[in-house]
Amino acid sequence: MNPRFWRAIVDGRHPGALNMAADEALMICQTKGAVPPTLRLYGWSPPCISLGYFQKADAEVDVDACARAGLELVRRPTGGRAVLHDDEVTYSLVIPQVLLPGGVLETYRRISSGLLQALAYLGIRGELARPARRPARRRETAVDGLDGACFDSPSWYETLVGGRKIAGSAQTRQNGVILQHGSLLLSFDPARLASVLRTGTPARRARLEQRLRERVTAVSDEIGRPPGRGEVETALICGMARALGLEIERAGYAREELELTRELYHGKYGTREWTFRR
Repeated sequence: MNPRFWRAIVDGRHPGALNMAADEALMICQTKGAVPPTLRLYGWSPPCISLGYFQKADAEVDVDACARAGLELVRRPTGGRAVLHDDEVTYSLVIPQVLLPGGVLETYRRISSGLLQALAYLGIRGELARPARRPARRRETAVDGLDGACFDSPSWYETLVGGRKIAGSAQTRQNGVILQHGSLLLSFDPARLASVLRTGTPARRARLEQRLRERVTAVSDEIGRPPGRGEVETALICGMARALGLEIERAGYAREELELTRELYHGKYGTREWTFRR
């Protein structure tokens, strides 16, 4: 199999549990070497809050508020904090570690270079986050509502525009395969995200909303119009190909991947036991 050939699956919008099942299915099948490295692009319908693997659902998110807002709730196989998935294009990259060597930060940097190229195709100049080292201080807890949102602060090599976060990513590695997925925001509603996180008080909710407003941007804000999903998907495919020196062609799922996606959806990601695991 040509290591420079990747497959791009442009997958439309799906419920959160199905999206996470598909990402894991791609990772599992990749370990068998029967499919090429894959860039999957997708959306979410209905909108959804995804929790990081280690987060406690009841402590981080107001489940009743999610229901009132029409938001599903799902747990990711990757770490990190809560993400609102609504008007965005989500990407996932599934690749053997031998084809993308290095530690987590190095692979973050290389994949984020593809996001920068994608932004450039859209006429947006981005940069990679390099958080300054600061003296240790008391962390604001998730109960404060100021540490539970993914887009509240950037991690190393995440993608910024004018110092504001435009894409958030998370990564896991299993059996020699990397899965990294993340969200490129087309638009963003900080009030909607703040309203469903457990902030403790209305004052803390307002504080979080203001922080998100100051620290997050979106493609529509940067280009001055709502972008078409198709143009963003094309930019991501071309950006990843150029940054990583790849040939990426659009293709579909293998039968085994579809069957495993259904199994993981019904037996794992679509269950309350997984979403509210402790």
